Amino acid sequence: MAEDASPPLLSQPTFTDGSDKTLLTAPRNVITKRIFVAATRMNEGKTTVCLGLFAALRSLSPSVGYIKPIGQRFVEVQGAKIDEDSLLLDSIFQVEVPIEAMSPVAVDASFTRRYLANPAQNLPLLADRMCRAFDRVSFHKDYIIIEGTGHAGVGAIFDMSNAQAAKLFKAKVIIVSEGGIGRPVDEIAMNKALFDKHGVEVIGAILNKCIPEKIEQVIEHAGKGLARLGVPLLGAIPLQKPLTAPNLSQVVDEINGRWLNGRAQGLNERVLRIVIGAMTAKGMMDYLQPGVLILTPGDRDDILLSAIAQAGLTGKKVVSGVVLTRNIMPHPRMLEMLHQTNIPTVITDDESYAVASKIVNMTIKTQPQDTDKIPIIKRLILDNVDLKKILQAF
Repeated sequence: MAEDASPPLLSQPTFTDGSDKTLLTAPRNVITKRIFVAATRMNEGKTTVCLGLFAALRSLSPSVGYIKPIGQRFVEVQGAKIDEDSLLLDSIFQVEVPIEAMSPVAVDASFTRRYLANPAQNLPLLADRMCRAFDRVSFHKDYIIIEGTGHAGVGAIFDMSNAQAAKLFKAKVIIVSEGGIGRPVDEIAMNKALFDKHGVEVIGAILNKCIPEKIEQVIEHAGKGLARLGVPLLGAIPLQKPLTAPNLSQVVDEINGRWLNGRAQGLNERVLRIVIGAMTAKGMMDYLQPGVLILTPGDRDDILLSAIAQAGLTGKKVVSGVVLTRNIMPHPRMLEMLHQTNIPTVITDDESYAVASKIVNMTIKTQPQDTDKIPIIKRLILDNVDLKKILQAF
């Protein structure tokens, strides 16, 4: 009986560049300055740093490129699997290269199994795909930012870890870690060891999400610890609440909510604070302000009336939104009054504390519609990262 043919490792469209069909083992481009951005673990702010660095480098040169050679979170775009971070950067900066070149390889659920079925055949195909994409996005560029996926070892199971990818592209590496002293230095040391093993130069580290009150201590002590590893501290970025705060549309998805009012106005409302409506209406008045999300059952007429009255009196935005919990609908007359305001209102099955817990534990990724975040990110990099030190590495 003939064995079933396994799906090809790379099913996305190939790039037509007019060259011969010899598989590439390295990019042809040897001129463009290339910065590989890795992280010590997930959700350390690697994409935020890439966005800020891209903007900062564009202030020096209009010819800046970007690629995320291997992506794990992707969406379908015209039949191709495209990494979400590539789409995000392209939507903000209009990079003007084919989006499939910025995201050449997507690791789907069966990718690793397909690779391991024949590594000797698949590795050259994988490297060729990445090299051709790199040449396309770096064409006539002075700088290119290469965004890795997680820590230095991610991808080792299919012979293309971040360290191996950085070596393939002949790139220099910046490691991003969360702010602190002991843990980030320890984890940067582990990551640097793998980059060292593959002969890749680490030009520095950026500590992200530093507690503002402790940032001077972080710069002094973590800087000394990193210097002992031979890793310059390129910057310490203070934590900014708007960057870690979800918008209301993300909250609705997380809690499986249903819109009752103000959807158009509320989709991109930033949630900076959660208030559980367990107090009297009088006590609630102090919390009626932009950025606040109120969680309350739909039968708390007093709290809803407080918000409705405040909206009617001021005509301004009262809160970021109201989540009605335990699937309790307001009285029909109350709902009519609510519809006469622009208060974003959602209902969900969960009780208030379960909703609050889900929101607090959300992982927040910057999205194309987060236009309020982009100026903050640009300013954070310009103000807190030593761009001159990065450029001197080249």
